[in-house]
Amino acid sequence: MMESAREALDRFGTDRPFIIGVTVLTSLVNEDLKEVGMLFQTEEQVNRLAFLARESGLDGVVCSAAETKLLRTQLSDDFMLVTPGIRRQEDVSGDQRRVVGPTEAIQNGSNFLVIGRPITRADSPSDALAEFNSAVSIVR
Repeated sequence: MMESAREALDRFGTDRPFIIGVTVLTSLVNEDLKEVGMLFQTEEQVNRLAFLARESGLDGVVCSAAETKLLRTQLSDDFMLVTPGIRRQEDVSGDQRRVVGPTEAIQNGSNFLVIGRPITRADSPSDALAEFNSAVSIVR
């Protein structure tokens, strides 16, 4: 399926959109994977799925920033790591279980941060966005 998606977009050459797979949702932990019949721990499953995505020709994966440090040591720098579950210490984690702060996510090797509720549900979304941007710009 992943190879077919890549092949379907190859006709666009360098103008094609990126193809990003999904590893393990940031709302899941080891116990959740076991409950649905997965035999591997979260980190191992993320690793297996990321390598499968790369071997299938995808441009990257969605994964928790908790796993990006390990993935970055094993995958090329041009393989994109898109990381949801980005939270500041004062943010409510909600259903997100494997959360990481924005600075640590970038230091771990995340290429793109997905930050939703900590901004959209903030008393002042523009202030929250500015704070996240500031944290990211310090690392860059």
